[in-house]
Amino acid sequence: HVQLVESGGGSVQAGGSLRLSCAASGYTYSSYCMGWFRQAPGKERERVATINSDGRVSMADSVKGRFTISRDSAKSTVYLEMYGLEPGDTAMYYCAAHSGALCSDQTRYNTWGQGTQVTVS
Repeated sequence: HVQLVESGGGSVQAGGSLRLSCAASGYTYSSYCMGWFRQAPGKERERVATINSDGRVSMADSVKGRFTISRDSAKSTVYLEMYGLEPGDTAMYYCAAHSGALCSDQTRYNTWGQGTQVTVS
């Protein structure tokens, strides 16, 4: 049974930083995509960043240069480091995973965490 548990959200002032963590358990696929998505009130969920089993990274244009996605395979954890946070980054952030390619396709993600709130004022 695959589980994803996010942590690290919180409230920060504009210009601040946060690091989100996504701990995966029960995931045994050799090929996978893991990603961070976010959803602000009244808006659709959007892709923020993805990383695949080969370490290939993809970032949304809105966060390039400010956010970084990385993984620690030994800890089965994916991180999202966020710098230069803006009020527009306020959203619920979700970690998600699927076993396959096409990391940019949100519809392929079939395992989701419960989300962690990020608020920037």
